[in-house]
Amino acid sequence: MVNATAAPDLAEEFDASSSSGILPKIQVVLHKYPYLSPLTVLIVAMIIFTLLNDRFILATNLSLMTQQTVIVGTLAIAQTLIILTAGIDLSIGAIMVFAQMTMANLVVTSDVSNVAGFGWPAPLAIAAGILIAVVAGAVNGFLIVRFKLPPFIVTLGTLSVFTALSLIFFKARTIQGPEMPDMMTWMGTAFEVGPFRVMTGVLVMLGLYALFAYILRNTSWGTHIYAVGDDRDAAELSGINTGRVLFSVYAVAGLVMGIAAWITIGRVGSASPNVAPNINLDSITAVVIGGTSLFGGRGIMIGTLLGALIVTVVENGLALAGLDQAYRVLAVGVLVITAVALDQWIRKVKA
Repeated sequence: MVNATAAPDLAEEFDASSSSGILPKIQVVLHKYPYLSPLTVLIVAMIIFTLLNDRFILATNLSLMTQQTVIVGTLAIAQTLIILTAGIDLSIGAIMVFAQMTMANLVVTSDVSNVAGFGWPAPLAIAAGILIAVVAGAVNGFLIVRFKLPPFIVTLGTLSVFTALSLIFFKARTIQGPEMPDMMTWMGTAFEVGPFRVMTGVLVMLGLYALFAYILRNTSWGTHIYAVGDDRDAAELSGINTGRVLFSVYAVAGLVMGIAAWITIGRVGSASPNVAPNINLDSITAVVIGGTSLFGGRGIMIGTLLGALIVTVVENGLALAGLDQAYRVLAVGVLVITAVALDQWIRKVKA
């Protein structure tokens, strides 16, 4: 006859043995430190590509990769803020392009360009472009909060709206760097640090990461962002004005998009409506690979920066290895799917 009192003991022993393996421990660690998985991937990728081609680790190539990361890396900051609230922004690239075209068209004069330039001072034109991006982000936030529309649908619509506005107002005209004052391309200036060449825009991007990492970790606004993304209903019950938080997140994201517009002019050396056509998906890719959950409530800024670097490292390393562009796209796609699957697994950890 089986002793009934032994059943609970057997169950507890089974639970203990099943949770004492290496995988559950890794799961807990990755849940506590979400930046570890992208950091590991970045280190492994750099080691592999260095072994495949010794040119990969040269200072000139490393400098080039940091410059290639600056546009998507900056926009990924805005995308991270939005995804942390369990939202998404498909219009992020279109808003950035509209802002940079606004800056460039306001600053040029009609005698050096075939557009109706206004000849504004560069600081005023830059401020106007950033303000336009803030307003555009706020429009997204207003539509989502006021009419309770899904962020995917709203930003899919505004993607088309701002793309069209860039073409309607600016006639698909590319404005070259020499047509604009030096301040417009200042973000693209670089200086030597030992064997490395550092672009000013990269320093601004890193400054933004440090700023928003601090904000998310040490301010009530940052805490509210995580709370809204983790469980919006619970956040409302705890007294958080979730509508105000969401609206502010999209507006602040617009501010980052405006700064990214200025950085893009410096990095590319011109203002064009055709710059970075895949930047929307690239920014989402960087955020997801960086460990931020698409379901909201989990992720950190350093992870996003690592994600943006991973994308650049993989594409650059495969290019140096002589692989076709199609394989580079394939590799990034596999990374995204793996990152999402890993996130699903990590979210199952028992607190």
